[in-house]
Amino acid sequence: MMDYTLDESWHSPRIEPYRALELDPGSSVLHYGQAIFEGMKAFMGVDGKVRLFRPERNWQRMVASAERLCMQMPDLEVFLEGTKALVQTDQRWIPNRPGTSLYIRPTLIGTEAFLGVRPSEQFIFYVILSPVGAYYGENISTVKIWVEHEYSRAAPGGIGATKAGGNYASSLAAALRAKKMGYAQVLWLDSSQKKYVEEVGTMNVFFLIGDTLVTPSLSGTILPGVTRDSVIDLMRHWGRKVEERPIELDEVIKAHASGELKEVFGTGTAASISPVGVLGMTDQTLTINGGEVGPLAQELSDSLNGIQYGRIPDELGWTIEVKMPAVRQPKAPTIPEFAL
Repeated sequence: MMDYTLDESWHSPRIEPYRALELDPGSSVLHYGQAIFEGMKAFMGVDGKVRLFRPERNWQRMVASAERLCMQMPDLEVFLEGTKALVQTDQRWIPNRPGTSLYIRPTLIGTEAFLGVRPSEQFIFYVILSPVGAYYGENISTVKIWVEHEYSRAAPGGIGATKAGGNYASSLAAALRAKKMGYAQVLWLDSSQKKYVEEVGTMNVFFLIGDTLVTPSLSGTILPGVTRDSVIDLMRHWGRKVEERPIELDEVIKAHASGELKEVFGTGTAASISPVGVLGMTDQTLTINGGEVGPLAQELSDSLNGIQYGRIPDELGWTIEVKMPAVRQPKAPTIPEFAL
């Protein structure tokens, strides 16, 4: 944890036991939504080394989110060293079964108490951890997605490119409705015309059309995902075709009809690669690749996980090793099977 005030800037960095936060009822986070966060993971490698995956990119995105919401962020060194120190302190909680990891949630909130719309001049930055299991279990699998035509995730000029708490609150109604219809999440379209594809659930989205992997370009309404960026970099590293450009829903439908739509998948920290087997709409349903995981999604998933867990060389320099104390702490309490 760290505290920020206008007079002292960032100060009092510390690691302390997980506890409830004490906030004034007038804190800006509660009234004016000054809250941003990130999602990262620490991976226990097959070689016994603990790795973070591109954490500097999470810091860069958090800085951009903070600037948009008129907030202050600690610098990169504090972000990285503080996170590593916390992972070292809680190393006994890092699971080592295949696909498991230690989830890391850096958070920044406005804490100044006032009634009147203006930016807070006081903030708390904190990081919390939790062991998590493999998103799909042993192997990745496809999900069904509903194409959302009523609700919108973000609008031009808004905060769609930030990882702000308010973005997620506004997405809940559409997601709940989709789940009642038997879908895992929604495919978001642009807010004005409901014509262009933007994101899938809380993830970036990719379409393999012919031999070209296509993802919507970052236009200010789409979150610049770290996994998204990694997929693009991997494709270029492999010498394969990848494009960032606007994608119309009609183009996806026509590509499916012609047989050119080979795969659809989402990308994000939680699931890494999330293949889409079905796109549902009011008047039609598109089954992608026979409802099965496509070869490119599987290859990308294997490659990203291989780098994160140290199974394959990190040729692009994406991981940072967290050096652990020579003497391990006492074993953590048993983590319930359902939690992993």
